[in-house]
Amino acid sequence: MNRILKTTAIAAAVMGVVGVAQARDQVRIVGSSTVYPFASYVAEEFGATTDYPTPVIESTGSGGGLKLFCSGVGDDTPDITNASRRMKPSEFETCEANGVTDITEAFIGYDGIAFAQSSANEAMDVTREQLFMALAAKVPVDGELVDNPYTKWSDIDASLPDREIAVYGPPTTSGTRDAFAELVMEAASEDMDAYGGEGYTDIRADGAFIDAGENDNLIVQRLAENTAAFGIFGYSFLEENGDSLIGSNVDGVAPTPDAIGSGEYPVSRSLFFYVKNQHADDVPAMTAYANTFMSEQMIGDIGYLKGIGLIPAPQDKRADARSAVEDHVALELGDLN
Repeated sequence: MNRILKTTAIAAAVMGVVGVAQARDQVRIVGSSTVYPFASYVAEEFGATTDYPTPVIESTGSGGGLKLFCSGVGDDTPDITNASRRMKPSEFETCEANGVTDITEAFIGYDGIAFAQSSANEAMDVTREQLFMALAAKVPVDGELVDNPYTKWSDIDASLPDREIAVYGPPTTSGTRDAFAELVMEAASEDMDAYGGEGYTDIRADGAFIDAGENDNLIVQRLAENTAAFGIFGYSFLEENGDSLIGSNVDGVAPTPDAIGSGEYPVSRSLFFYVKNQHADDVPAMTAYANTFMSEQMIGDIGYLKGIGLIPAPQDKRADARSAVEDHVALELGDLN
């Protein structure tokens, strides 16, 4: 362990011993913009139906939230972080190095990544390969990898619209960006000889892809202003804005709850939040909030969150996930490999 990391770990351990996580009633939550609407709904319900104040939630992106969550134990660190992808082994190791050694993983259900546009347009169906060719930094042309030359969708395939390629999407700190890289970019390129049998995930930076920040609602707003553009965001935002947006079929499959829940829709992912159990004694509302979130009333087949876009997991998986949270089951590094 290097000197800086060792010093950080020792400091975190000392803070845990002296108990700087001062007792408080209000839960502090950070993380995924995709999970944010679901967490906000639970937080409002929790604040209205218990004696605890409504939790404070900040949308920082999955990567940004895990960085804050793993920074240590104490009153100045979050109690919970939301994530639209699973924690990475490297993030778990950072947590451990900084004294965050007792974490419970809460799996809440599924979501799809929508590729959508203004409903002022005709629907445009795409394949993952076409999305890759539109957004990759380097693409194969005549057997050579070159800077992406495509400026219009029709340059990639004559069946696609004669429209400029303009895609609003999430930044690198976002779990949605991570999932898109894995489920679209990597999946489309791993069998392409030009990339040597490895998935290629670099996104072009010449203006065709526009980093729209962590707030998916801003992408929705920009699609209303720029009707020629597309956006990449969680399915729940497409569900909420079905009157003004239309999603694309991807590889011939429409982004519907059934297709996302079954995995038939190729750009589906699991959603999580992570609980810092070392804060449980000083922040008793944290456990109560987590249990509320995991209740059938929230994540069940007829739960409230389904109404705003969450795709419920099968009953047995929900039961296992609920038990893990209720029993404060500690996440281990081996679980993430």
